[in-house]
Amino acid sequence: MASTAENALVWAEIPTTDMDRAMKFYSAVTGAELKLDVSGPNPIAAIPVDGAGRAASGHIYPGTPAPRGAGPTIHLAVKGGLEQTLGRVAAAGGQVLSEPITIPAGRFAYTLDPDGNSIGFFERL
Repeated sequence: MASTAENALVWAEIPTTDMDRAMKFYSAVTGAELKLDVSGPNPIAAIPVDGAGRAASGHIYPGTPAPRGAGPTIHLAVKGGLEQTLGRVAAAGGQVLSEPITIPAGRFAYTLDPDGNSIGFFERL
């Protein structure tokens, strides 16, 4: 018997070579306060989400990123407009790789974070 998961994505991990820099970048871009959590086997900074229980999210952790732009792309939801978010990406030390791309569910753009991780920012329409 086949089953389908409620969410295909359960959790995302974003490796960084500099936790402080990554926390500042993602805080500046998303507008969310990231807090360092050292209670587990590795320090992490979780990306907060609205709601509880069923929302998928992710965290930043000390690790080795794939070569610049070569790893998987993680898409993060944005509030307050995609263009404003892309401006914050550039101002916080990231690189905007594409203009906004419209799909039926909304719009997104490809970026690189300061470690070279491929990150898409998505605005639901």
